[in-house]
Amino acid sequence: MNNNKDVYRFWTLIDQAEDGISVRFPDLPGCITAADTMEEAHAMAREALEGFIYVMEQDHDIIPDPSPLDKILAQREDGEAACDVQVYMPTVREAMESKAVKKTLTVPKWLNDEAEKQNLNFSHVLQEGLKRNLGITMNDK
Repeated sequence: MNNNKDVYRFWTLIDQAEDGISVRFPDLPGCITAADTMEEAHAMAREALEGFIYVMEQDHDIIPDPSPLDKILAQREDGEAACDVQVYMPTVREAMESKAVKKTLTVPKWLNDEAEKQNLNFSHVLQEGLKRNLGITMNDK
């Protein structure tokens, strides 16, 4: 079992039914997704795996080694097909860490009015203030 590797590769089981396509990762219970087309199913499977692995890393959970294909095939139900999905985690980690997070805050009305008169960008001011208070320079982030 490995944690914080650069590349992960897991087998999925894909079921195509009248109401859509479902995708599950037998080695990762709870990592599931759905789609309308096979192309979308593959993209959604990759996105699901990226997010699932990222959360496991953040939670310091043990990420299991993938099972061999014969074990995965033994777990499939009628109509399910196996497909492998590979994710490159450095790109995922970077995207998740630089993702913008919405925050709700409160300021006195008089301060809001003055800031709006001067066309201040509230997000920029908050970011600069947080960096200054945390001792983060432009080179840090």
